Amino acid sequence: MSLVDETLVSYLESRRGRGRDDYPVRPMWNAVIAGIVFQHPTGESLRRELRRNGELRQACGFDIFSGEAAVPTKDALSRFLALIMECEEQLSCMFHELVGLLKSELPDLGKFTAVDSKAIPSFGKPVADEEKQTEDDRRRDVDADWGVKQYKGTRKDGTIWEKVTKWFGYKLHLLVDSHYELPLAFEVTGASTNDSPKLMPLVEDIETNHPEIYRDTVELSADKGYDSAKNNSVLYDIHNIKPVIDNRKMWKDDELKTLFDDKYDVFCHDESGQVYCQCPSDAKEEDYVTELAFIGFEKDRQTLKFKCPAAHYDYVCPGREECEKLAPLGVGNGGRIVRVPLNIDRRIFTPIARISANWKTAYNRRTAVERVNGRLDQVMGFENHTIRGKQKMTMRMSLALIVMLAMALGRIRIGQHDQMRSLVAPIARVA
Repeated sequence: MSLVDETLVSYLESRRGRGRDDYPVRPMWNAVIAGIVFQHPTGESLRRELRRNGELRQACGFDIFSGEAAVPTKDALSRFLALIMECEEQLSCMFHELVGLLKSELPDLGKFTAVDSKAIPSFGKPVADEEKQTEDDRRRDVDADWGVKQYKGTRKDGTIWEKVTKWFGYKLHLLVDSHYELPLAFEVTGASTNDSPKLMPLVEDIETNHPEIYRDTVELSADKGYDSAKNNSVLYDIHNIKPVIDNRKMWKDDELKTLFDDKYDVFCHDESGQVYCQCPSDAKEEDYVTELAFIGFEKDRQTLKFKCPAAHYDYVCPGREECEKLAPLGVGNGGRIVRVPLNIDRRIFTPIARISANWKTAYNRRTAVERVNGRLDQVMGFENHTIRGKQKMTMRMSLALIVMLAMALGRIRIGQHDQMRSLVAPIARVA
């Protein structure tokens, strides 16, 4: 790994000063990192492995002649972890330095990004109001709160399914590179925090700490928890990032809304952004609305461009002549063109049209953040942990993401690009 931890270790050593040095800072720090890499869920599990494994003690830097006596006591390890918790600023600097170093190795890092939140249950128990005043129970978690997430979908047979999950603890808000599946920004909050308001702070974190990544970011994908006209407009208008955010179904089934009230009375659209023409011909009454053909986004005009389907697909429409008479500027030989400004509804109309193949491809990249969350659970130990308290949770999450980045950087530097997300693949020997 390439931890870039010298600043943090030097700070911890300066904090210790001339005090007792039974368990030196550097071996202790290395042991904490080893506990994450080798997936030890608790400090006691790590201490047992250190007592058993002389090679690990030596790799961490403990005195090889002291044997098991070199292993820190339970209290010493707890005090050291408490000290690391106070180093939130130093851990943040490590995280951002690693992201910057990865950008130098991967020039296209951050081009495609994705955001999602992740539920992290607390190991502690909820605190009743009266217990806050009368009981000092370390089994309780006074920082955590309750979160609820609802999932809905449609089965193949057309029936609706719904699932509700509830947990007591925290929520990780994570922005990742969706190609390399590496974290770029994060925040830990209480479980009840809404997802949508946390989107812009993550983007602004990248803008502040990594302007070179921010300038290269083309798109950001997210699920419908981040759906809002404000998020879409701010992302594109201010940050020049194309939003690829699924929208919530807020309209009635098959509901259509008129597109241009005063100018084009034959056009309407649905909640997915598909534009239709309402054919004025009685001969076409059975097929009253027809999908227009989407032909692209015009950046200079900030409009989505649609074309008469009869002209685009070359078929006869009985109402085409009457429809074309309604065009205020006339129609060329290529058929009627309809330009839909994004500002008609920023929640529905986006630079990458929702009905296009490009949108589907871009939205599929969002699954990258789900895979990162899966690795945090299964590889970094958040599926089975003993963490209570927001400060400790933030520290432990920072360490996990730092290890993830450092491992990726180390593997890239030795030519193992295809293994950059692995903690367990063997390191090739370099001649």
